[in-house]
Parts: sequence; structure tokens; C-alpha cells
Amino acid sequence: SEMSRIKDFNVTYEAISEDHAFSEGDTIVGTVNFRLTKDVKVKSVFVKAKGDSIVKWTESCYCAIPSRTIWTYKFNHISFAGTSLPQGAHTFKFRLKIPEGNMPSSFQGKHGKIVYVVEAKISRSWHLPSAVQKEIKFVSKAFLNTPQVMCPQSSSVSKDVGVFSKGQVQMSATISRGVCFPGETLSVVAKICNSSSKHTSPKFKLEQNTVYRSKYHTKNSLIILFKEVGETISPNSERTVSCQLKIPDDAISTIHNCEIISVEYYIKVLNNFLVTSHPLRNKTAFFVNITHNNNSLQVSQSLTVSQVYLDISFAVDPEVVLSLVIVPSRFAAIQPGEAVGAYPPGKRHQNETL
Repeated sequence: SEMSRIKDFNVTYEAISEDHAFSEGDTIVGTVNFRLTKDVKVKSVFVKAKGDSIVKWTESCYCAIPSRTIWTYKFNHISFAGTSLPQGAHTFKFRLKIPEGNMPSSFQGKHGKIVYVVEAKISRSWHLPSAVQKEIKFVSKAFLNTPQVMCPQSSSVSKDVGVFSKGQVQMSATISRGVCFPGETLSVVAKICNSSSKHTSPKFKLEQNTVYRSKYHTKNSLIILFKEVGETISPNSERTVSCQLKIPDDAISTIHNCEIISVEYYIKVLNNFLVTSHPLRNKTAFFVNITHNNNSLQVSQSLTVSQVYLDISFAVDPEVVLSLVIVPSRFAAIQPGEAVGAYPPGKRHQNETL
């Protein structure tokens, strides 16, 4: 058939960095290759790059949301105006400068994805076009436009404790900056003033919240990536506690600039109150639950434990929430607000023509 005259059709590109990723302002340099078994009249050969975000999941009925185009850029359009290309191998070089803009990073999740590709297409009159795609890894530099994330982040909360006893708990939490990289360790410092008559215990958590949005529905995926419980704080005392919070090596980048997919991180510092004013040791204790509607007490289970905590987070536990932006390690040497070229420092492709 006519279609079978085009063989070994592929598109390739040169890597410009160790992680084989591209960002806004980078140039994609590559080639389109194909072999013709006979002379073929070709209308045009062109290359384009595009990005799409897609969300999809199953409910009572199958809910597939059409892709949202993030950006499409067609370039190096080569018109042959019906010219006959001879039999044999053909190679066309192309260059694409990715435009500057607020575009999200590549992403693959349970209910959606953000994908960037380079696509080559051969068009012929009265024939369906032949096309090939090659996925590219795109890493956004959008966080560089928000230099405030490099400043220390802090928040505070104050709550009255009146379920079992009167008193107040005040807590403030601080991180040295609001941006970090996978594998990095952040120091979280919390200052707690416990004016109640109960022992409290601080808890540190790192949460990842991924949200998929369709026209009528929303899916949330919440994952706790880190959890640590601090030392007990006595009644009517004040203490400053710290936690070395490790960011997972495989943590994906924050995504806040896509209409239908977002990935956000939060550091949460909260206090849990103990059931007794002194830890119970090797005694039978009751787990007490407080219902949110009428604050009634219900004994749900008894166990022999060394220490019992009262989990009343939704009722009275003070909680401080700090937003955290996770960015790829390739930007570790770049500070937000700096003027950045097409390549991270030290990553310029040595064969690139300036």
C-alpha cells in the first residue's frame, strides 16, 4: 500500500542535561528520520511540540474527561508542494525554542497525567498523515517567579482546652524556607506554651495532596510522607521542639499551575492531649472518642498499653499548617527571583550553537 512506502519513521532529540529534561526557554534540537521504499509525493513534513493534561476515573458511569491542551507550538514546517521525494533514507533537522510561560511539569498519577511530546508528521494529498511521537520530560521553572518561598515560613495558633479541664495551648511553627528539593532535610521548629492541666505531645507530618478536577467531580489523593511524634510536654510549661523532616528522594514536584491537576505539600504540626495527666504504664486503659456533634464520650475499646493518647484532632487539638513547595534538584543552584537562562548553571550543552 501507499502507507507502507514510509518505513523507519522516527523522531529523536538531543539531551541538554543529565536528567534529560527541558524547561521554559530551552531549545529542543533533533532530527526526523524515515526511509522511502519508492519515490513518494509529499505535501509537507512538519514537527510540533505540545503538552496535554488529562484526568480520568470510573464512577457509576465511566467518566473520561477530554484532554486540556497546555501549549502547542508548531515549527519548522517544511513544504514540498507536491514534490516527489526519492527512494531511500531522509533526515530533516529541527530546532524548537520552548516559549516562556507558566506551564506545569510532567506528571503521571492515579487519575491523570500531564504529558509533553515532540510529534513529527508527513502529509500527502488524499492520504491520512503519518505521524510519530516521542515524549519529553518537562520541568517547570514557575516557582522562580515567587521569591517569597525562599523566606522563612511561620504560622501560629491558639486554642482553649475545655473538654476535660480549663486552659489554653499556644503554638507557633517555623521552617527556614518554603521551598526544598527531593532528598533534602528541613528543620521544623515549634514553640509550644501549654497552659492546660494536661500533658501534650507534638506531632509533625508532611502531607502530599493531589487533586484531579473534572467538569462535575473532584478526586483527592492524600498521602502522609513523613510522621514523627515529639517528646511529652508537661502541664503549665513551655518548650521549643524541633524535627528533622526528610523529604522523600522520589517526591514529585509541586504543581499549582494546571487547571485540572494540582500537587501540593503541607507541613502540619499539631498537639495530641494525653488521656491522663501522667502516662499510664502497663495498665488497662480505655480509648476515648469525642463525637463532633454533641461532644459525648464513648468508650470504644480497652487495651493494656504503656501510654495512651487521646486523638481529638478535629475537636480541640491546635494545628499549624505550613505550605511547602518541592522543586526538582536541577534547580538547587538557582534562587527564586534570579534571571535564569535556558539552562541551569553548568548544564549548557557543549554542542549547542549560541
